[in-house]
Amino acid sequence: MGIVRIDRISSTATPEHGRRLAAACDILRTAFPAYSDRIAALPGLLSAVHERDFSLIILTLEDARLRPRAVALVHYHADLAYGWLDILATADSARGGGYGGALYQAVGEHLRELGARGLFMDVPSDDPTKLTDPAILPENRARLRFYEAFGARPIIGTDYDGPPPLGQDYDPPYLVFDGLGLDEPLPLEDARAMVRAILIRRYDWEADHPYVARIAESFVDDPVKLRPNRYQRKAPISASLTPFTVVAGEGHRIHHVRERGYVERPARVDAVLAGLAGLPVRRVAPDHVEDSVITRVHDADYATYLETICTSLPERETVYPYVFPVRRPDRKPHALWLRAGYYCIDTFTPLSRQAFAAAREAVDVAATGAARVLAGERLVYALCRPPGHHAERALFGGFCYFNNSAIAARILADRGKVAMLDIDYHHGNGAQSIFWDEPDVLTVSIHGHPNEAYPYFSGFDDETGEGAGAGFNLNLPLSGAVNDDAYLATLGVALERLRAHAPWVIVLGLGFDIMKGDPTGDFQISPEGMGRIGEAVASLGVPVLVVQEGGYTLPNLRRGARALFAALATRRESVAP
Repeated sequence: MGIVRIDRISSTATPEHGRRLAAACDILRTAFPAYSDRIAALPGLLSAVHERDFSLIILTLEDARLRPRAVALVHYHADLAYGWLDILATADSARGGGYGGALYQAVGEHLRELGARGLFMDVPSDDPTKLTDPAILPENRARLRFYEAFGARPIIGTDYDGPPPLGQDYDPPYLVFDGLGLDEPLPLEDARAMVRAILIRRYDWEADHPYVARIAESFVDDPVKLRPNRYQRKAPISASLTPFTVVAGEGHRIHHVRERGYVERPARVDAVLAGLAGLPVRRVAPDHVEDSVITRVHDADYATYLETICTSLPERETVYPYVFPVRRPDRKPHALWLRAGYYCIDTFTPLSRQAFAAAREAVDVAATGAARVLAGERLVYALCRPPGHHAERALFGGFCYFNNSAIAARILADRGKVAMLDIDYHHGNGAQSIFWDEPDVLTVSIHGHPNEAYPYFSGFDDETGEGAGAGFNLNLPLSGAVNDDAYLATLGVALERLRAHAPWVIVLGLGFDIMKGDPTGDFQISPEGMGRIGEAVASLGVPVLVVQEGGYTLPNLRRGARALFAALATRRESVAP
């Protein structure tokens, strides 16, 4: 699995939007055959505000081959500043692949940009007493578990989910509310206004019908109450945890690409920090390091180019590579913006002023983490954003600009042998290429097979290093939906190689994209599996510097971070040999 693309269909005026809308309608017709008339009417609703006072928003998610994987229909009620999720559907072949979660996150982000204060939706009940067919209970529970993971919960204490009016025959749904991460309660007045809008604009009730007034007036709590979490309960944390340091900056927030469905977002850092809440964390800001730290790993010409092109761009301008001079690498394009392809491995990693500033701070974060390990700390987390493990000596790509993990490893190697263990779903091609002929830094990567996963051109098991570095690179590619047990078995192979290398420190490239439900990976690792990974790495008994790489589903970032670091920080009486 590779990179996904999320975008809004704003009209049918271009062939591209027409193609995407037709594909979206195919998904919708398959998922909801009874809605065929509504689906056929979608093209006519895109160009203007709907006659019932809401704007129709259609967001789609496509995979790296531009195949439609998921679609969302959203009504935005600008007069009320709230959204209504009408439909969220995935293609049959894409279910369980994390696409629905990625698209739902994009819906929330899009609404926040419009100024929305929240998102409402109907979700089938998980109350067995309200279902005519008990067989659908597991599916209903799965839906509510999905939305609860993103912070959306049913509104309680109202008649909205009461018996159907006028003798109608259907299972009454819950009205579910998502505050879009704004941490603001839902005011009673807003809830009543939005319920009236839903019943009138979406369900065609007459404004003066007694049912509309009865349901709206059944909302009495101010602020409105939401059901407590039922499916997302935090596991208890052991009291015997060793405090550890998290190095995290704030400068990354300016790097927020809203085009092309960019899944590498600022909210990733917030989700990780939320997951670490309750753990004995010391959060520190990064110290600024000199550029010489970068040029110990990257070519000076490359580093200079990145800074020059990015800082020369206007504040909101973004450059994407699209010309790649592979036949004449000796002839660099004259224009800086055209030269991007000379230094890049893909077409979707942007250059901008914000990207460079965030990448430069990520270097500071990694270097500060390395310095704290050198000072004697045994567990440090460099919460870098953007990631770095796809960046090679003179190449950027995969959302990566400077190789944060490699920079940290280079600093730590001044003291002795280092092992880099990359557990991101995507191969750590950057560290492999940087330390390809060096024996002091062992590079090990467990990842999706390059026949199936980005970056596609590296990560095969016959790539072992050369010269003095021959035998000091180990790739362990895996195919398909790898579960906890299969992954831990492969991790055991990796750890045996690490033990043989006898490093004084491990640099752990952490990617939560190995977890089940990430849109860019096929692995099926659970939060419990992340805990087992942490236990296994900790069993080596050497200091660990964790450097953040990928992972793009916010609930996974929260749950995975909590499980992994609780295991890494657990005090142990003895260490495995």
